[in-house]
Amino acid sequence: MAVEEEGLRVFQSVKIKIGEAKNLPTYPGPNKMRDCYCTVNLDQEEVFRTKIVEKSLCPFYGEDFYCEIPRSFRHLSFYIFDRDVFRRDSIIGKVAIWKEDLQKYHNRDTWFQLQHVDADSEVQGKVHLELRLSEVITDTGVICHKLATRVLECQGLPIVNGQCDPYATVTLTGPCRSDVKKTKVKKKTNNPQFDEVFYFEITRPCSNNKKFHFEIEDADEVDKMEIRIDLWNASNLKFGDEFLGELRLPLKFLRQSSSYEAWYFLQPRDNGNKSLKPDDLGSLRLNVVYTEDHVFPSDYYSPLRDLFLKSADVEPVSASAAHVLGEVCREKQEAAIPLVRLFLHYGKIVPFISAIANAEICQVHKPCEIDPVKLKDAENLETNRENLRQYVDRIFTVITKSGVSCPTVMCDIFFSLRESAAKRFQGDPDVRYTAVSSFIFLRFFAPAILSPNLFQLTPHHPDPQTSRTLTLISKTIQTLGSLSKSKSASFKESYMASFYDNFNEQKYADAVKNFLELISSSGRRDHKSIEQPILLKEGFMIKRAQGRKRFGMKNFKKRWFRLTNHEFTYQKSKGDHPLCSIPIENILAVEKLEEESFKMKNMFQVIQPERALYIQANNCVEAKDWIDILTKVSQCNKKRLTVYHPSAYLNGHWLCCKATADNTPGCTPCTGGLPANIQLDIDGDRETERIYSLFILYMSKLEKMEEACGSKSVYDGPEQEEYSTFLIDDPQETYKTLKQIVASVKTLEQEHAQYKRDKFKKTKYGSQEHPIGDKSFQSYIRQQSEISAHSI
Repeated sequence: MAVEEEGLRVFQSVKIKIGEAKNLPTYPGPNKMRDCYCTVNLDQEEVFRTKIVEKSLCPFYGEDFYCEIPRSFRHLSFYIFDRDVFRRDSIIGKVAIWKEDLQKYHNRDTWFQLQHVDADSEVQGKVHLELRLSEVITDTGVICHKLATRVLECQGLPIVNGQCDPYATVTLTGPCRSDVKKTKVKKKTNNPQFDEVFYFEITRPCSNNKKFHFEIEDADEVDKMEIRIDLWNASNLKFGDEFLGELRLPLKFLRQSSSYEAWYFLQPRDNGNKSLKPDDLGSLRLNVVYTEDHVFPSDYYSPLRDLFLKSADVEPVSASAAHVLGEVCREKQEAAIPLVRLFLHYGKIVPFISAIANAEICQVHKPCEIDPVKLKDAENLETNRENLRQYVDRIFTVITKSGVSCPTVMCDIFFSLRESAAKRFQGDPDVRYTAVSSFIFLRFFAPAILSPNLFQLTPHHPDPQTSRTLTLISKTIQTLGSLSKSKSASFKESYMASFYDNFNEQKYADAVKNFLELISSSGRRDHKSIEQPILLKEGFMIKRAQGRKRFGMKNFKKRWFRLTNHEFTYQKSKGDHPLCSIPIENILAVEKLEEESFKMKNMFQVIQPERALYIQANNCVEAKDWIDILTKVSQCNKKRLTVYHPSAYLNGHWLCCKATADNTPGCTPCTGGLPANIQLDIDGDRETERIYSLFILYMSKLEKMEEACGSKSVYDGPEQEEYSTFLIDDPQETYKTLKQIVASVKTLEQEHAQYKRDKFKKTKYGSQEHPIGDKSFQSYIRQQSEISAHSI
């Protein structure tokens, strides 16, 4: 989900490895151990939680988390909690990383010291203020100076315990005085609109003939005054209202201008408490990869994109742009993800994989002969068996993980085949698997492995040694897929039966069954006939009553939601009988719900033929995940809507279009898009921008690879050690590609720099986009100043 910014689309994502904590403080009891878990938060919004590690002061988590970030944020925070069975879980400490500092720790295991947490330091959001200092002539004809403080609005306040009912206090403090005023409470919103004005008398009245009394006699006194804005959450709990943040402004800045209006980030409250040393709380090991891609219109990426799309046609393929990206990236996966998505989007994945396969797969001649009679003198039987086992394992894993990519039309065919076999052979419980496996493994996978040239995986028939290896792999894969009871008897050769003992574990049979279940059920028309539904997602959310009963309050309740590939249900608690079940074929659309509907964030709607189910997720990431997976599982429904209402139907009309009939067609186009088997949900420009960002990140290695090409072209001796990490088959072709890459990347880099300069000129510090206190904007100002000074 992109955030729009000055004509660009901004995509943010984060990949986190939560390693372990160490040296946590002991529990103040006889046991001294703790039951700890770790949360990941965007500012104060929790988006992920690890498992609980019991009875440890050095808990190991070893958990990974990835998410697309659908909103702006200032901190990425990690909290360590100690579970308490009888009371609210207590916070041991936290790690808070400024968004601007995330690149410092990019993809590196780092130990962070845990910091103390208290209510006064946990703030987020911004406030919009207008201050005006003016002279007022009283009824008696004397002049005094008054300060008008207008609190207009706030945005992005934290949600505390599931609710936010904010109000503001405005305090004028100075020598021997403290005047306090308060706004009204705004219910159920973290973006309150106050628009209230408060007046404070700054100076004592003076006579008309002393009009400049303020400037001369009271200047020092005014300089000591400040206006303080405190935001609070009105709580019904006995602990009192919760502090949300504050802002302190000295009045002396009004001497330059009597009127001032701006946005400010809220700040923590400085209560003078001295916290313990960070070392006392222990530390947390993290690996964070944060990416932020600013995507231009498509035309900007044509040179770089075209260079990559012709990678399959470059001879040798090691001289292609795609191969170069893999060579310079620190991890191959960094390059693989945007490359595969880009090639998929433009229909180039098969030619590229074919080129790679031709260059690598069939050219790696690891000996795999396991027939003792055919074994060569220099070969070792056990080494060959291990080589073959590794090949089989890799291919088997790729096959069984590919079920989600099976085209819908093939799923329909497999489902029909499975149902026909089940009716014909009712006494065989496994026939629903074997009917499909004998087709897909015997007629599809085995021939593709045995003769890759017939499937355009290689341009020519493989050489004899490779052909022999592929034959052994094909036999093993075919037997694994057959799910036959006596697998050793499937082989005529004793050496094959012996080799197959490596794969007699139950996990292989389970993987095949899960794969067959997926490809023969995902395209079916009758969802109710699935024997074992596949659980896709589950968790607690808050739902609004649907109005299925004629009488009854439409209130909000917490429920356990469960989504399988044939129904969406909710119940009071996990494991309870469902209170409501929505068949997948009844889901007509899944869309976000505007916050104005119920003054609640992170809401979405599941639209059914007769009504919509309104749901609030726990956070913005959860909301996006639920919307995405519900849309995916229902996108092939024939009756899917093309338009919907983005707001709720309340008090006799739709809030979005004001139509009064509850069955009025929607007023906004749906965002679900086309079914997955027609169009993949890939943004080619975003993937090209990601590739550009990787080249910028690894520019030094790109330049080093250029040097390596030059060195190989002119020096025909032993390879220099500093260039030995690069695979360069044709130095001249590779150098040509490198020059084109660098030129395209430099051009894009200049476009990004120009965009930043233009944005900087247009941006006002103190605007809604860049409130006062914006560390990223201040950092950019420093960078521009340094660049200007360096140029001079």
